[in-house]
Amino acid sequence: MLEQIEAVDWGAVPGPPGWYEPDRVAPGLRILTEASSLVRAAEAGALLGCGGIVHDHSGSVFPAAAIAAPLLLDIARRGRPAARDTALGLLDEALRFRPHAGYERVAAPDGTATRLCCALAHHLRAHADFLTGLGGRGRSLPADAAAHWRFEIRERVADGDGTVAFGVLAGRFPEGARPAELHHDGDVTVLNGLTLEYPPEDASPEACLRIPARHPDELPPGAVLFRAECGDGVR
Repeated sequence: MLEQIEAVDWGAVPGPPGWYEPDRVAPGLRILTEASSLVRAAEAGALLGCGGIVHDHSGSVFPAAAIAAPLLLDIARRGRPAARDTALGLLDEALRFRPHAGYERVAAPDGTATRLCCALAHHLRAHADFLTGLGGRGRSLPADAAAHWRFEIRERVADGDGTVAFGVLAGRFPEGARPAELHHDGDVTVLNGLTLEYPPEDASPEACLRIPARHPDELPPGAVLFRAECGDGVR
């Protein structure tokens, strides 16, 4: 764990000047990793929560939170109760707080720039069984992450003046027509009026979305759709 923390150049992670303090991140994570008392856990929480990965007084979250999320989840799994509760609290704040304009996205492996909240939700979904088993705040994290849905297109067919896309849905697509961001080959395009044609069934992630006014060629297999309303929360 300590090697993973030190492997990140936190100073190279972008963040709003005057708000993000990268020198707080590694010490905070190191202390939290080894914290066995409420005092040490609180010390780590102050470093990470007052300019490290979030700024709790202003309700701001920084891109460093998405990089720290897997480490915090590992701490929650392996750490003492005080460390676990602090890690969960920081993850909860990171998902709820708003990013600053110009620092609201993080790079994904495919080269796209994913919204910070959606990147955090991805990590939380990956640990949903563990978090749910903790009850309380642990259970609420994957429930809140579900709002930040993600849909990967696998197949598509023309239907009327639009397209029906079949693929894999992570999270919960809300009722009614919704906007979405289409991510493909490093480009982001906003689409409007998406509706859920049919939801996943029997614990399967497969679902179908109806996308109006778009030809199937504009929606290639492998392209990913994200919740567009996340952009409304930028500072």
